[in-house]
Amino acid sequence: MESSGYRFGSVDYVVFLGMIVLSTSTGIYFGCIKKGKKKIEEVEPTLPTTVPARRKHDFGSEKMSEYLLGSRNLKVFPVAMSLIASYISGVTILGTTSEIYNYGTQYWFIAIAIVLQGIAVSYVYIPVFSALQVGSSYEYLEMRFHSIIRSIASFMFILDEILFLPFIVYVPAIALNQVSGINLHVIAVVIVIVCVFYTFVGGIKAVVHTDAWQVLVMFLSVVAVAALATYYANGLDVMFDDAAKGGRIIFTNTNPSPYVRHTVWSVLIGGFSYWTSFNAVNQTMVQRYMSLPSLKKARASMAIFTIGVAAFVSVCCWVGLLIFEMYKDCDPLSAGLITHDDQLLPLFVVQSVGHIYGMPGLFIAGIFGAALSSLSVVLNSTSLVILEDIVRGCFKMQPSERASTILVKSTIIVLGLVALSLVFVLEQLSGILSICTSMTAIAAGTTFGLFTLGMLVPWANTVGTAVGGIASALLAGWISFGTQFTIAAGQLNSQKLPVSVEGCAANVTLPENVWVDEEQVFPLYRLSYHWINPIGVATVLVVGALVSLVTKPTNMKTLDPDLISPVIHRFLPKECFEGRNPQAQAHKNLLHTS
Repeated sequence: MESSGYRFGSVDYVVFLGMIVLSTSTGIYFGCIKKGKKKIEEVEPTLPTTVPARRKHDFGSEKMSEYLLGSRNLKVFPVAMSLIASYISGVTILGTTSEIYNYGTQYWFIAIAIVLQGIAVSYVYIPVFSALQVGSSYEYLEMRFHSIIRSIASFMFILDEILFLPFIVYVPAIALNQVSGINLHVIAVVIVIVCVFYTFVGGIKAVVHTDAWQVLVMFLSVVAVAALATYYANGLDVMFDDAAKGGRIIFTNTNPSPYVRHTVWSVLIGGFSYWTSFNAVNQTMVQRYMSLPSLKKARASMAIFTIGVAAFVSVCCWVGLLIFEMYKDCDPLSAGLITHDDQLLPLFVVQSVGHIYGMPGLFIAGIFGAALSSLSVVLNSTSLVILEDIVRGCFKMQPSERASTILVKSTIIVLGLVALSLVFVLEQLSGILSICTSMTAIAAGTTFGLFTLGMLVPWANTVGTAVGGIASALLAGWISFGTQFTIAAGQLNSQKLPVSVEGCAANVTLPENVWVDEEQVFPLYRLSYHWINPIGVATVLVVGALVSLVTKPTNMKTLDPDLISPVIHRFLPKECFEGRNPQAQAHKNLLHTS
């Protein structure tokens, strides 16, 4: 079962290089060629000047609006593909398969959570951003509360994305390194250079259109691996039988304990909360909703995204079962074939379908495409937040078109360099990966809580929101870091399901599992990772709502109903809607139907 028997052949390199060439040429096309033959822009229907100024948003110039939002005129399908790309990185593909292999199929319920979050995002959150026509999602926090809340959330987003950068590059680089034997640093440099190039040159149009076919390559590669591996397996009956014997088939674990890694409750509630917190308010997603001309089209792209991601995650779960079928008698980690769980899928690809010309190349092109698309989304969105929320929002500066262009494009280059340097840091300090995970979870939960409080709790005020946000970040941070230190100290038992090494060619012995008494560990440190996000969100909502009531609650009669989610409108006092400018309403209706 030695993986070095297969190495990249010339066909694999052709498939893989084709991917890189396509990415860079898309950037050149949208950055240089398409600009030259730009069509006459459709003129938006003009309305009397009484329309509130906030409806118009162009980052200080038409050119910047074109570069960062595609002049709000992109097409539904490419944007939906880009939404999928921004969420599914190489980490998702490699992580989901090893999760099923190690912990069983209960995690598959995440597909149900994904569908539920799609409905919530479409009807609770997107309508608010669409009505306000924001350029950056964090503008909402200033409109609803105060510029300080906006600035804090923006800084948290930037920190969150910077910490996420090395994941996107490092994980696929490890996979590629294992299958092809190419030096890890070379791979990381190629990923970053290609990505920075086309994001720098082409703006959001290049990012969205490159994402679109990168997702198709990614989908094709994983589906091809799943189909071929299923074909070469010993038959589905045998496979399910073996998985059941190995304790991998779990769909009804309704254990109420919050300490069990995957239960029906933790996967559904935790998965729903985590996915919604990312997809509802994170700038990487909102920027794409806002690049579409109407609410109807934003919802359509969200529907395609939801179906696409649920299907994709399900295919990854299926591959996880196929991996178990192949390695049920010889666990690759115990046998020393791999050093990390994330290498399980690449090893499986090489050993199960590696003999088919071009398959390893296609698979790695898929993982590589997932990395490129996630990285380009982060570069594009973070540069927008730095311009819109930090420079224009926090420091109240109004840079010229030229200064804005220099700022945004230099940000993209600097972030690329940061991503590379963090990869080198990661290599030296393996523990940093889990710290990054914890930090991103804290930022996602707290920020989502702030927006939810603003949109669903009409009496929430600035003081309540600030206190709720701080309490949430501290509590989620305490649980998250406490858990990391407890695991590092070996005080928690692994919940991995048993593996076997009986069928290994070499003489391999399983490492002994040392059982520790977890009752001595502080209860919050034993929680399943699924609960950290919902706890953070609930803390903002409960603390924020109560503190707002005790201090000076927002006067609901003077509240702009556009700032509150439509699902709450029926509970708002009539006075909210009475003073509304009919022409502003007409303009808004036009935007929604166009």
